[in-house]
Amino acid sequence: MSRWWYTKLILILALGIGAFVSVWPSLESMAGLKAPPWVKEHVKARINRGLDLRGGLRLVYTVQVDEAIRDKRDRFADELRAKVGTALGIHKGDAPLTNDEQKAISEKLTIERIEHNKLLLRFKDVADVPKVNDDLLGPMKEELLLYRPGDPAVVGFKVRTEVENAIRERAVGQAKKTVENRVDELGLREAAITTRDEDIIIEVPGEDEKTFEEIKAIVSQTARLEFKIVDDEADFFGKVNEYEHPLPEGATMQNELAPAGVSASGSVKQTPSHFVRLVKKPEESQQDALKRFKTWIATLGVPDDHQVAFGEFEDIDAVTGKRKPVGWRTYYLFRRADVTGEYITDAQVASDTNKGPQVEYYVAITFSPTGADRFKMITGANVKRRFAILLDDKVDSAPVIQSEIGGGHASITLGSFADKREQLDAAKKLELVLRAGALPAPIEKSNEQRIGASLGSDAIKQGLKGALLGAGLVLVFMVIYYHWSGVVANGAVLFNLLLQLAALALFGASMTLPGIAGLALTIGMAVDANVLINERIREELREGRSPRAAVETGYAKAFAAIFDGHVTTFIGGLLLMQYGTGPIKGFAVTLIIGIVASLFTAVVCTRLVFDWWVLGRRVKKLSVG
Repeated sequence: MSRWWYTKLILILALGIGAFVSVWPSLESMAGLKAPPWVKEHVKARINRGLDLRGGLRLVYTVQVDEAIRDKRDRFADELRAKVGTALGIHKGDAPLTNDEQKAISEKLTIERIEHNKLLLRFKDVADVPKVNDDLLGPMKEELLLYRPGDPAVVGFKVRTEVENAIRERAVGQAKKTVENRVDELGLREAAITTRDEDIIIEVPGEDEKTFEEIKAIVSQTARLEFKIVDDEADFFGKVNEYEHPLPEGATMQNELAPAGVSASGSVKQTPSHFVRLVKKPEESQQDALKRFKTWIATLGVPDDHQVAFGEFEDIDAVTGKRKPVGWRTYYLFRRADVTGEYITDAQVASDTNKGPQVEYYVAITFSPTGADRFKMITGANVKRRFAILLDDKVDSAPVIQSEIGGGHASITLGSFADKREQLDAAKKLELVLRAGALPAPIEKSNEQRIGASLGSDAIKQGLKGALLGAGLVLVFMVIYYHWSGVVANGAVLFNLLLQLAALALFGASMTLPGIAGLALTIGMAVDANVLINERIREELREGRSPRAAVETGYAKAFAAIFDGHVTTFIGGLLLMQYGTGPIKGFAVTLIIGIVASLFTAVVCTRLVFDWWVLGRRVKKLSVG
């Protein structure tokens, strides 16, 4: 025998031993083949049972990518406002716009937001329009398409299609990464997270209902954190005509004396400021009340550089004696967010024991150096003004800035909780989502499936029974029809199965019911490849060739058909893996692994045995049936 033959033998034996050791711990749970402690300690690879075999929860969330594009469009609007302010001589330098600069720019320019990807810059003076040119846009011209709507005082911008596509792709990728981070923070290491187009699929095995509810609550929270200045001096709601805009049911106009900065003499300025408070109807949910409130706000014509945000207010429940949300109140804010959650580097639950007999929990956040500088600058410029902290567009609190805040630290309170354990749980959830990062766009649950463990158990029994019965019949047929060559083919099929299981274990793949079907199918393909080889060898022997010549010619003639069949099936498997999800993807993974293993065992491994027969033992007759 040649040196190359022995090299192949050693490599195949090493591959077989490695494959068996890799799959041994999994075989203990699947087939009762007990693995020694040293194997389980050093071999971490495992074949996990898929959701359809183990039971659990399957969630499908759709990423609202248009919201990500809208968010990018709004940031373009802020940049354009600053650039136009510079061109008009109102703003200088690269520092963020001050409140006074924003108001001065608003007297000359309004920005209208159209759909999710368009902006209209409407100038009060047509003479200012030519200042919007390529020099003003700079690098932004690569992302925004400038057009003229027809009105000489208006300049239009649209987010370029290629930029939109990039945002969509990035939003889904970032959302998947954020969801993975949150799931990891929960300790759910066996959860599988995949994407398909704009969908994120989460599969959580097990039967723990509490875990299911927790993951649904954590995953869907956008966790967008923003800090914005309250514009109490504008007294927007004090100028609302209640005859033209009747207040919605349950709403009342309220007024308060709000801080408005520091005067030249150093005293705190106070300004009357109005806001609207809406108490929800008895049978109305908080969210339904908020939708009704927002519908009314939309009729007021809020300036483009401002926004109306909402915060919950609470009351004592007459029955339980606990505090509960009973409605919403308005805050009139500058739209621009000078500091956002993207600057957060850490979040930790902390407690305050200085607010009475009961401990109060809150979340302490730490900013990056850039975020700390921005936080210091914005607080220093707005001493004795209210600073709204928004989480997912809801005002968490609006404390008054007492002095410039340096050091890069801030805190988020959790409101009042009668049960402090609930407050602690809320703080932990907020800590988790802030540490894991905000979603780049909201996600909406589009599908939820529960699979019981009993169904999974039945599926395992029936699937394995069918696969083993089919494989057993095929193996028996091969021995009867091809004699000793059939035994070689069966050995290759079993080696193929071992390689497939080892690959599944090493990749951390999950075994699903369609995956079992994929194993059975690839066993059939492996047998088919050996049938082609054996038939070619038989044909050559009938023509009077020697065993050695028959083996060489038989393999050469069979290879093209075997390779073509495997490649076409491999391509089909790739398509299923790319566009399929859940069980379909499980089938595709086992199919692709099986095809590669089948080609290797049929062409390389069986040839090694036949070469040993005809070259090593120099047999005069081959047993091929």
